[in-house]
Amino acid sequence: MSELAINGGEKVITKPFPDVGDISGRYLGQEEKELLIEVINSGHLNRVGGTKVSQFEKEFAERYGVRHAIASSSGTAALHIALGALALNPGDEVITTTITDMGTVIAILLCNAIPIFADVDPLTCNIDPESIEGKITEKTRVIIPVHLFGQPSNMDPIIEISKRHNLYIVEDCCQAHLAEYKGEMVGTMGDIGCFSFQQSKQITTGDGGMTIMNDDELAERSRLFSDKGWPRTNNGQRDHLFLGPNYRMTELQGAVGIAQIRKIDSIVQKRRETAQFLTNLIKNIEGVNPPKIIEGAIHSWWNYSFTINEELLKVSSRDFQNALNAEGIPFHVGYIPNPIFSYEVIKSRKTYGTSHCPWDCPQARQNIQYKKEDYPNTMKAIEKVFVMNWNEGITYDNSRDIGNGLEKVAAYFQKRIRALPKRN
Repeated sequence: MSELAINGGEKVITKPFPDVGDISGRYLGQEEKELLIEVINSGHLNRVGGTKVSQFEKEFAERYGVRHAIASSSGTAALHIALGALALNPGDEVITTTITDMGTVIAILLCNAIPIFADVDPLTCNIDPESIEGKITEKTRVIIPVHLFGQPSNMDPIIEISKRHNLYIVEDCCQAHLAEYKGEMVGTMGDIGCFSFQQSKQITTGDGGMTIMNDDELAERSRLFSDKGWPRTNNGQRDHLFLGPNYRMTELQGAVGIAQIRKIDSIVQKRRETAQFLTNLIKNIEGVNPPKIIEGAIHSWWNYSFTINEELLKVSSRDFQNALNAEGIPFHVGYIPNPIFSYEVIKSRKTYGTSHCPWDCPQARQNIQYKKEDYPNTMKAIEKVFVMNWNEGITYDNSRDIGNGLEKVAAYFQKRIRALPKRN
């Protein structure tokens, strides 16, 4: 057996992987260029009076089979628009997950609502429906399940809980374009679905977002909320009906979005094929566990994840990661280093000046605390789940190299175990 690279042996992989940060990991090309040239030649870059953003919204809504799609400047904006459409009051509570991007929580705090965190499945890192039930109070208005890494959350029990307690569901689909749960596409099972087009997502406009729904009233309020509460069809009379930010997408982003939504099926299919190829390899490696895919889920692979059997291999996940990284394989343990409530903005309530709102708002339930010991599965997930960005540029050869590296590292620790003196 070859020596591990961390011990001075040769690396399995010497070339960088395709990356979403450059063209190696992105399906960007002539289609995007031609549409961008149309915008530049028109001289009209703003969505108001333009055509590209409206066309992008139309094609996105058609792909997801919904009545309405509202484009915006980011996935965070898409989530804020969703909660803005629900007209939350200060002190209202929104239940979401401990493991997500900060954009999920920013949207809640910008409504002066309070994030309440449920625990997660320790293998998928998605929100645990059983944990949601115990977090509901008289202040709860919304559940935000995050479809993390491209895998849908376990939606059936979440929908059942929402109906029983009369709660809205806003799906955070920012990492899960085209993912499905029991034949339903993410973003279409709750009241509102939110997507991101940030650089690393399955399709990208650099930054950008989309909020989708079927309800006409929610759609109208979403459109107004994203554009300063301005009813632009009001017979030319300018008015601002309620407080709303400016989250308009530009025509340049819309042009790229049109080209990308027309490629989304091939992009996600490529990710699925290479991810499945790697999973088939991992299934044959003793001590390495392939991703947990819940029943009825069709993954769309923003990240690839796996775990190891630390007890069997007699190695910590961190030490296994170090050995993998030395082989040129860029997996790391934990999507985020700590539960999201450990970030300074939440821990020290650094929101609106020195007010500590929304937690200290008079309308809020008092003395809300977030403690790591209350989230045992979150801590397991952060300390045990290996993650790596997945993209459409990754080839079968890349997947095979990863599989070879995993097998090499796992075999080393298995051999080391066999070399240990046996106890009498």
